[in-house]
Amino acid sequence: MTGRQQLGVAALLVILFAMLPMHRSAQAYRPSIVPADDHRVATAWFTLLEELMRQAPGYSPPVAARAIGYVSVTLYEAIYPGVPGGRSLVGRLNELTWTPPPDDAAYHWPLVANSALASIQRRLFAHAGESARRSIDLLEESIRTRYEHDVTPDTLHRSIRRGRDVAAAIFEWSKHDGGHEGYFYNNPRTYRPPQGEGLWVPTPPNYYRALQPTWGANRRFVLPDAEACALPPPPVYSTDPASPFYAEAWEVYTTVKNLSPAQRETALYWADDPVLTATPPGHSLAIGTQLLRQENATLARAADVYLRLGVAIADAFIVCWRDKYVYNLLRPITYIRDVIDPDWNAMSITDPLITPPFPEYPSGHSTEAGAMATVLTALFGDGYTFTDHSTERLGFAPRTYDSFWAAAEEAAVSRLYGGIHFRSANENGLAQGRCVGEAVLAKLGTGSTD
Repeated sequence: MTGRQQLGVAALLVILFAMLPMHRSAQAYRPSIVPADDHRVATAWFTLLEELMRQAPGYSPPVAARAIGYVSVTLYEAIYPGVPGGRSLVGRLNELTWTPPPDDAAYHWPLVANSALASIQRRLFAHAGESARRSIDLLEESIRTRYEHDVTPDTLHRSIRRGRDVAAAIFEWSKHDGGHEGYFYNNPRTYRPPQGEGLWVPTPPNYYRALQPTWGANRRFVLPDAEACALPPPPVYSTDPASPFYAEAWEVYTTVKNLSPAQRETALYWADDPVLTATPPGHSLAIGTQLLRQENATLARAADVYLRLGVAIADAFIVCWRDKYVYNLLRPITYIRDVIDPDWNAMSITDPLITPPFPEYPSGHSTEAGAMATVLTALFGDGYTFTDHSTERLGFAPRTYDSFWAAAEEAAVSRLYGGIHFRSANENGLAQGRCVGEAVLAKLGTGSTD
């Protein structure tokens, strides 16, 4: 990433904080109170997280989902003592056995959050270079400068220390989940995909090796066991034109050949390509951030929303990737060229999207979108109308949805329009995401007092 690009993002966030009103009181916030108007501490940091994921080397969708999970957990665990009814995540998340307890003293919770979010992002993006470090430093300094005159020196230092200590504990926990520094080994040379009829093979134009083939074995955040939210098999592979499998492939072939402008636009809107975007989990994160700003949420509310959304996204990618490499199903481009039309994408990729380098079933977009829709529906309500602005920077018009499931279903079908997924991968992926989201809500509830 270039320093100019990254510092530009951080500078915008600094301007955001320059517009915040100064607090006139010199009194520290007591441990039981989180200020009502400080969601901006959280939303600014998660906006920077999106940009870091977009530009940092190796931040593939599974790696990005994991980062969102750990940053979300760090925010919540750092400030829960300042939330009425707040409960530690120790014992509630898999293998999380200890985090630093708070002192019986006053804290300034926005400063705690600021320190925690800066510290965890420094660790998660340690490989990303000087420009990333400078962006993190600049945002942390901007927020600290905005609030440090509100509190005594002791409270300032105590608050900063708590944020750093919690981030260090969460990062240490993260190092043992199987995905630590996953950005260094997205496409391992040692993995040899199974061979056989109907199984995945590398796809054109680049024929990349399989991406994160062991990600499904990673420790989950809340799902209780390795088989949680497992999917039934996809349709049985067959080249018989009368078979269900052929019918699904024929649907992809004919749909893409006859795409309407609106369908093509939908495929591209949800493409969520690495580098251009923060990948599919970043898209769901961006929707959550927009909702918190629209709602003018409290810091406590932001921590609740990010925790449940972040954990659901992270676990969704683990179970999705597990099943991808259980079934190892070939991609539509492979089947269509071998069975239906050998000229399909033979000279160049004419599908709206380039097929990514991992097995087809289920759809990652669908699984994580289903998890997102389940969690956000529980937190904001069924039939909640919202407008997604997250792809405006790429030239797309904002899209308004009547519910979170409307957005998730559009994200899922966009994979068919893009020519990269069969229908069953999309529909079953949504069901798998719902399962993940429901498990997260069952374990964590819908708010701090649950």
